[in-house]
Amino acid sequence: MKTNLFLLLFFVSFTPLFSQQKVDTNPRISISINKDWQFAKDPSAKGSSQLKYAKVTIPHTWNAFDVLDDVPGYYRGVGYYRKKLALSASCKNKQIYLELGAANQEATVLLNGKTIGSHKGGYTGFLLPLNHLKFDGNDELIIKVDNSYNEHIPPLTGDFTFFGGIYRDVKLIMVSKTHFVDEQYGTAGLYVSTSNVSDQKATMKISGRLHYSTEYKKVLLTSNILDANGKNIATATSTVEANKNQLLEFELPQIQINNPQLWSPENPYLYQVVSKITDAQTGQLLDEVKTHIGLRYFSFDAEKGFFLNGKSVKLIGASRHQDFAKMGNAVPASLQVKDVELLKAMGGNYLRVAHYPQDQAVINACDRLGVLASVEIPVVNEITESQAFYDNCKHMQLEMIKQNYNHPSVIIWAYMNEVLLKMHFGKEPERKKIYLKNVENLVKELEDLTRKTDPSRYTMIANHGDVNGYTNAGLVKIPMIVGWNLYQGWYGGKIEDFGPGLDRIHAAMPDKPIIVTEYGADVDPRIDADEPIRFDKSLAYGIKYHQGYLSDIKKRPFVAGAAVWNLADFSSETRMETMPSINNKGLLTLDRQPKNTYFLYKANFSKYPYLKIGDGTWKNRSAFTSKQNISVMSNLDSVTLVVNGKRLLQQAVIAHVANWEVTLKSGKNIIEAIGNQNGKVFHDQSAINFALQPQSFYNGETSLNLLMGSRRQFIDDENQIWLPSPSHQTNDLGSNGGEAFKIKNSGRQQYGSDKDINGTQNDPIYQTQLVGINGYFLPTTKGKYEVTLHFAELMGNGIQNVLPYNLDSLIAEGKELPPQRIFDVYMNDKLIIKNLNVAAKYGVAKAVKMKFTCILTDDKGIRLSFKPIAGQPILNALQVKKMN
Repeated sequence: MKTNLFLLLFFVSFTPLFSQQKVDTNPRISISINKDWQFAKDPSAKGSSQLKYAKVTIPHTWNAFDVLDDVPGYYRGVGYYRKKLALSASCKNKQIYLELGAANQEATVLLNGKTIGSHKGGYTGFLLPLNHLKFDGNDELIIKVDNSYNEHIPPLTGDFTFFGGIYRDVKLIMVSKTHFVDEQYGTAGLYVSTSNVSDQKATMKISGRLHYSTEYKKVLLTSNILDANGKNIATATSTVEANKNQLLEFELPQIQINNPQLWSPENPYLYQVVSKITDAQTGQLLDEVKTHIGLRYFSFDAEKGFFLNGKSVKLIGASRHQDFAKMGNAVPASLQVKDVELLKAMGGNYLRVAHYPQDQAVINACDRLGVLASVEIPVVNEITESQAFYDNCKHMQLEMIKQNYNHPSVIIWAYMNEVLLKMHFGKEPERKKIYLKNVENLVKELEDLTRKTDPSRYTMIANHGDVNGYTNAGLVKIPMIVGWNLYQGWYGGKIEDFGPGLDRIHAAMPDKPIIVTEYGADVDPRIDADEPIRFDKSLAYGIKYHQGYLSDIKKRPFVAGAAVWNLADFSSETRMETMPSINNKGLLTLDRQPKNTYFLYKANFSKYPYLKIGDGTWKNRSAFTSKQNISVMSNLDSVTLVVNGKRLLQQAVIAHVANWEVTLKSGKNIIEAIGNQNGKVFHDQSAINFALQPQSFYNGETSLNLLMGSRRQFIDDENQIWLPSPSHQTNDLGSNGGEAFKIKNSGRQQYGSDKDINGTQNDPIYQTQLVGINGYFLPTTKGKYEVTLHFAELMGNGIQNVLPYNLDSLIAEGKELPPQRIFDVYMNDKLIIKNLNVAAKYGVAKAVKMKFTCILTDDKGIRLSFKPIAGQPILNALQVKKMN
């Protein structure tokens, strides 16, 4: 294998390094072994030797694509990874560790057929010593990974996908026999804490763990503090002496830094701590670990919010899930760092790392860029009342703290999210009390553990909007900060309810600092609406929602911070909406394309003059009128718009948006926005392609794509724009009869369904319909046309039950049988579909597309008639193309 040869040559090339006695040579070597693994699933529990393997590269997940298909569920089971290690015999005098960044969610590691260790929990890294290497060129690693549901390992449930696999980097760490290490928590064993930080001075304490071998009688521990220019500004030393192999804890003398450079979002100044172990007698360097740290002090005040280095700072940013389009969670570090850069670029200063610890590259980027962070373990929705579950939670919390301990960006340790959302024993009041008491006990244990392990940071849990429920359960009083996930104007209520709701929460707990840990509205980048309403998933409603929330957040000093849910769209396999298996609340798409909402945040929080034409993902437009709204996001006072060279009136920027109604021509339109500040001109330019309907159809330039019973526009995967169909007026295009489909007693959308439509990626075409339609008329001239009718039965046993993440008291859509509807369809008095029973022939929630050719010999247009035989006819969408 090429990999084995590479490793052999690589290690041999370093053999002289291992034998050198120079004091300035670091014997700690980290080598990526991501390439050339063999992988196989094991759904039948055959065992690793009976499987058919395929070559993969790590990071890897086996769920990158099965979470996106129409089949409910995804593979949650066992997968095996195996790899040969061709290690040189010259490595025998080294201690070699296997380092896994993360494997979801249970991992068992075998070396040469023997189990050498295991790990529970899919979001923290771990270290295992490779103590049984043969160094014969055929050492074999096998890693068994299992992402099956396990009631003793959080998360149990959640509105995100539990991707399986080894999805973070795998490395070999080679060190001398005496070295820094904390195997228990998967770290290099160096922990730097700061105290008494001010503008004048700061105190630093360095502690940790090391493995001490019998090779040296006495070793010297040294930590040098370097400034950003590499200048040594302080040193701490200590000696260690022992007589046998053992793991030792140490603490160096405290260091005082005078006149420190303080770390902040504006000045993310990083010092470097270089810690060494040397032989006290010979001066031989045995190990060296470099750690970046920042000096800052901060506090939360229940009335005034957050303070950093003595200054009031409103925490504004986003939460983040770690998956990416077509990659699942197996995302390279460069793309993860890009997320933090995008957050910083929009003016954000806070990242809620949710709902689990993430790659060290993410937190490193926060340190470097000046983004404050909270990190949490994935105790989501519910708990299991077992000692094993409690123990796993506590170990995860310790791993999270230890692995992220040295990061100056981290200011909050969190450990639960919406833990009462999936309430157990709802119909058994006495048993429910016991469950709630066990939740409270776990909260107390995690709180005490966190404060004891790291008293320098704050603690937090995030709750959904059941304020009384969390208060009565005793959960509000325990953490130092309470996070609230609030969705007024989305899952229920109105946008205007958000601000007064915050006031009521603050009044109920005036001594508790508050962060709005989640808020958001789904914005499907393919959907827009001229008259946006709640739950239509449109870009326009997303802007309206976030404008309201940002106004209420900014005007309330007791709100210490807020994290929009979410930075980017993310995978949630159980969601069945306009874009099935995707949560669309991101400011960015799943492949990190900005939506208009991202531009809105940049206009709100950028420290520099900014304006952006709000084309977002809608640079292609179509409509029945040439009058179109153009919006510009800006932090300037006013903006002027130029359309195709014509300068329009200057508009004031209100809530960071200026709007114009403009007349677009068919074809390409050049839009320019111009603003100025202090005599300097700023501008943005965009090209919008516009098709005026039905003229564009009559001219043979585009097809005519019409959605029945809908009020929104949609762009399909062929970049075709679908418009809401008008109702028929005399001699005009449109439908005759019928009512827009609406789910009875739904607290969500006012029309249509958000269920997953099988057999299509263009679900919004089929999620609305006219029920009881009599006919459709399209005035057009003689010629040849392709007419496509789209159907899907939206009622019946394909309707989804309300899922727990909806966060309000919605009424389930039910599991009833689909209504009996049988009908004929005529085109220009000719029968084209006979006895159509969509549910019986195709099933519920199945996309059905029927194409017909229509040859007109006159100018009387295309007439569709729907004749009921039983029940009411339906039509979901209509497409007509002019054929040559």
